[in-house]
Amino acid sequence: MSPTLRTIQQCSGASTLMVLLPGAYMKPEDYVAAGFFSRITDLGLKLDLVAVDLDLAQISSGAALPALQAQIIAPAREQGYCQIWLGGISLGGLLTLCHNADTPGSFDGLCLLAPYPGSRLTTNAIVRAGGLAQWQATPEQLDDPEFRAWQWLKNPPAGLPVFVGYGSEDRFADGMRQIAECFPDHASLAVPGGHEWPVWQVLWEHFLHSDLFPR
Repeated sequence: MSPTLRTIQQCSGASTLMVLLPGAYMKPEDYVAAGFFSRITDLGLKLDLVAVDLDLAQISSGAALPALQAQIIAPAREQGYCQIWLGGISLGGLLTLCHNADTPGSFDGLCLLAPYPGSRLTTNAIVRAGGLAQWQATPEQLDDPEFRAWQWLKNPPAGLPVFVGYGSEDRFADGMRQIAECFPDHASLAVPGGHEWPVWQVLWEHFLHSDLFPR
């Protein structure tokens, strides 16, 4: 049985929905406390926002993302949203890539804030192959959602709007840079700082000012 996902929502009847996934040990309330919800209101953006609570047990068991699709994404389409964006911070960014890769065409844009590039097993395999362009996934690797995400990154759709932001001193910055390099230069931004909320708040501000959403 799928877990019932808890969310925090801010909905004003906009035609675009942003669904944000959490980082490890992060709760939807953290997005609220960091001002992610209030900045949409402050800027007068026509954007609805849903922050989802996913615990590590749900993620590890593989139950989290099917529940996300069944309980949040599919009903949002049925409610008539013209666009649905998926995004997240750190592990939430990786989950965004994984779910997007496994449900092609489900999303109209991605917002990746400090996206965790995956385990060393995943990233080292790509490095040993000589980099992403040279890496060819094995059937066994494609059983793993992290490898499927990187497989998708080899050739993402040219017209899909994507924002990738990270701190230049983030401990995972090398892997994040590799993710960013899969998209046009204008789609990514590195700012000073590490793997921390002040950096993510700056990146969220840049994302909201990118004229992707109407006022």
